[in-house]
Amino acid sequence: MDLIWIISFPLAFIVHDGEEIIVQHKWMLTHKDLLIQKFPRAKRVITHLSSLSTKAFTMAVLEELILLLFATAYILIGGAYATELWIALFMAFSVHFVIHIAQGVIVRGYVPGLVTSILMLPYAYFGISRICEEVSGDKLLHLSILGIVAMMINLRLAHWIGKKFSH
Repeated sequence: MDLIWIISFPLAFIVHDGEEIIVQHKWMLTHKDLLIQKFPRAKRVITHLSSLSTKAFTMAVLEELILLLFATAYILIGGAYATELWIALFMAFSVHFVIHIAQGVIVRGYVPGLVTSILMLPYAYFGISRICEEVSGDKLLHLSILGIVAMMINLRLAHWIGKKFSH
């Protein structure tokens, strides 16, 4: 992987999550009732996201950024399986963009993270293209699944940390 590409990943994360930090809490409070009405099965998730203050959400993002910075440092020093770890994280991050875009389509409007998700699609495409030059399709699929599962598990931890340490 190119050094520039490796270093740009945390920067892309900061830009994208910066958009989410800026608008997430106010947007959720403004749209909570409508979202629950339209998506009653998602009431628990919507209520949880609405309960995250900007400070709590920022703390959660900070936890994720710290993990990403460790993974970036680990690949830069050539750690064992560092490339696989980095690819898993990059793929989860790229899928995350698609999720935001799908959310925007479902709600028929803006959702936090939508603008940077759209703007970052070429970045994700280029990164995935580069990754495909280095790993097989099967390995990419396995690493993507691993990254997405890890992201989902860590998201719960990050939100818990955000709520716990934002009071």
